Amino acid sequence: METWLSLIFAIGFMLIHFFSKSMKFIKDTPRSRFLSIAGGIAVSYVFIHLLPDLNKHQEILSEAVKSGIFETLENHAYIIALLGLTAFYGLERMVKNSKKQQDEETNLGVFWIHIASFFLYNALIGYLLIREEYKSNWGMFFYFLALAVHFVTNDHSLRKDHKEIYDRYGRWLLTVAILLGWVVGVYTQLEEVYVSLLTAFLAGGIILNVLKEELPEERKSSFISFFLGMVGYSLLLLLI
Repeated sequence: METWLSLIFAIGFMLIHFFSKSMKFIKDTPRSRFLSIAGGIAVSYVFIHLLPDLNKHQEILSEAVKSGIFETLENHAYIIALLGLTAFYGLERMVKNSKKQQDEETNLGVFWIHIASFFLYNALIGYLLIREEYKSNWGMFFYFLALAVHFVTNDHSLRKDHKEIYDRYGRWLLTVAILLGWVVGVYTQLEEVYVSLLTAFLAGGIILNVLKEELPEERKSSFISFFLGMVGYSLLLLLI
């Protein structure tokens, strides 16, 4: 039952990428209230679910790493999360700098690097859809809900950065990435230590990708919508 349910949610993720360009109600400035609600939901998911989960992953990593240079690092999972945030911040700066150069070849190279990173990002989310330990089917549903609205935000941001080339190639690759991650999860089970590393990295990436969309002043984001999305989703998480 859980496998079939996860497949349904994986297809839901794919449909979001496939039809995202048809979501005409989403605007950038002033920022669509839907995007602000989505940002609140994603932030709530990170702080109520993902970050507390890092405690569990920290214990797994501490057991796995008992010798060598990493022995002195007491907070491995949090360091990996910080690296995830830093990596995606670096990608964003690279994209912004490439726009200023007005060099088509450079922009194309940056596009493929950007999409490759989000391909891995999506594949990991697809993998965790089936391999994450959920308390119930509702837990899987709330994972889907948080990352579904997060995907809408990511699609909007990537389309704004890369325009036509994203619709021509990028969204197709990100759609395939989710299915690929899910299929890998069906047939392969990584050791806990690797899942912990990947989950921590993902947490850092989600934090950066959410906050970079909400914080810039020129976006004219709706704090009320962000707050309602955050509080509403937090209450739902605390009830399951």
